[in-house]
Amino acid sequence: MYKTYNPYVVALSATVGGMLFGFDISSISAFVDNENYREFFNYPNDITQGGITASMAGGSFLGSLASGFVSDRLGRKKSVQIGAMIWIIGAAIQCSVQNLAQLICGRVISGVAIGICSSQVPVYIAELSPKKIRGRLVGLFQWAVTWGITIMFYISYGCTFMNGSSGFRTAWGIQMVPGFVLFFVLFILPESPRWLASKDRWDEAEYIISRVQGRYNKPAGEKPVEGAAAAPTSGDPAEYANDYVQLEMQEIREAVRIERESADITLLDLFRKDSIARTMTGIWAQIWQQMTGMNVMMYYVVYTFAMAGYTGNSGLISSSIQYVINVVMTIPALLFIDSWGRRRLLISGAILQAMWLFLVGGLMGKYGHWVPSVNGNESIRWSVPNKHAAKAVIAFNYLFVATFAPTWGPGSWVYVSEIFPLKQRALANGVCAAANWIFNFALAFFVPPAFKNIQWKTYIIFGVFCLCMALHVFLLFPETKGKTLEEIDLIWEQRVPAWKSSKTDFSQFALNRDLTAAPTKAAHGHKEYADEQRSDTLSA
Repeated sequence: MYKTYNPYVVALSATVGGMLFGFDISSISAFVDNENYREFFNYPNDITQGGITASMAGGSFLGSLASGFVSDRLGRKKSVQIGAMIWIIGAAIQCSVQNLAQLICGRVISGVAIGICSSQVPVYIAELSPKKIRGRLVGLFQWAVTWGITIMFYISYGCTFMNGSSGFRTAWGIQMVPGFVLFFVLFILPESPRWLASKDRWDEAEYIISRVQGRYNKPAGEKPVEGAAAAPTSGDPAEYANDYVQLEMQEIREAVRIERESADITLLDLFRKDSIARTMTGIWAQIWQQMTGMNVMMYYVVYTFAMAGYTGNSGLISSSIQYVINVVMTIPALLFIDSWGRRRLLISGAILQAMWLFLVGGLMGKYGHWVPSVNGNESIRWSVPNKHAAKAVIAFNYLFVATFAPTWGPGSWVYVSEIFPLKQRALANGVCAAANWIFNFALAFFVPPAFKNIQWKTYIIFGVFCLCMALHVFLLFPETKGKTLEEIDLIWEQRVPAWKSSKTDFSQFALNRDLTAAPTKAAHGHKEYADEQRSDTLSA
């Protein structure tokens, strides 16, 4: 069967899994204030609507926990394909919805699919990507999420003009399309070479690395390593494994050797003394992404605009602008995340988001007042009648989205996909994604009652969270930019302080992680010994 090995094509194809997530977000947000939707489901109150919205996140939590085990046994590709099939089933159930129970059931099933895809697609892309463009390619996952949100919102907006239940049924039925696309496109993509190596399929792993990564790993103008195989005149990476591919294969062999010296990895192993710091960093990266308040704004953006005086079609159109901003402003991250670095991106994003949230909350608090309902919706009990203040609230909402899109949007998914060793990667990413989804679940329940009971103070709470995450990243999140996945392991093994990790070069240790195992050579200096091992490996 024909296969494509271009890393950009591979990443763009695989990130259709992110589009599923985006479809689900806006498939609800466009209808929460729609009369046909509210009438069909007997005018759900704030708790009921929170349960409808949170049901997807609950399913995603379960799917994330199971994804690591499935991925390690069946492979990255097959696990994502399983997620695609589950998504199609969930969308079909929602499309044929007859009552509230069936809607929640369908969303839970779709959530399981999103949990699998959201945790394993970034792993799959990270394990296939050349280190120089890994951040950009994994960031495409978040870009696909933003496209999914925008496309589905406009589809749903169009469907709101349909009579009765046919509007939301049509919108939810269309969700099956990206599921089918994802399932079939994976047949022409290669498997993760690191997963193949873990199953002793070394020839396949080396072939895929030479096709996908070989041409990207050699810096411009750099001389070949002495003793490395010479490249053929054709320059086709499929015909040979050059010296840089050989070096990467050696790193993978070392990672697999370490993996096999350890017992089978369990969930408890992630929280043992030698792993807990890395595990908690990954978990908090995903928790903090939720605590920015971004998904709250996506799910309930119509509520926010209603408080500012925008209702009906004007509210939906105004809301849709932030979805377009989300798509456009993710592009800078794709272009520059591998030069900016992960820490700088996350810290600056958190500080700016806090500023916009405080401004939104402050303006709503000063110029707004309590009302019994807005447009008949008793879940919304705050109004900002001052037109200038209302426009400023909308503007700062847009600026918040424009800040999140190139920072915490792709940043957390990229970061978590990089920091774990091969033996833990699939399971750990599942656990971290589960943390993201359980907080998504909790916040989906929290926000409707919060808008109803504490109104503008909701924004102040999330602003404080943003300041906390900026400090946390500075103190405990090491930099991963420009390092292979195997080199990143050494940051944790050497216990380098996070704020010093940007200037630390671990490349000389990449071929030999345990220098103390040969003290007679290590005594002459770590760097000399590592260089000797590099030369011996290439000569062999």
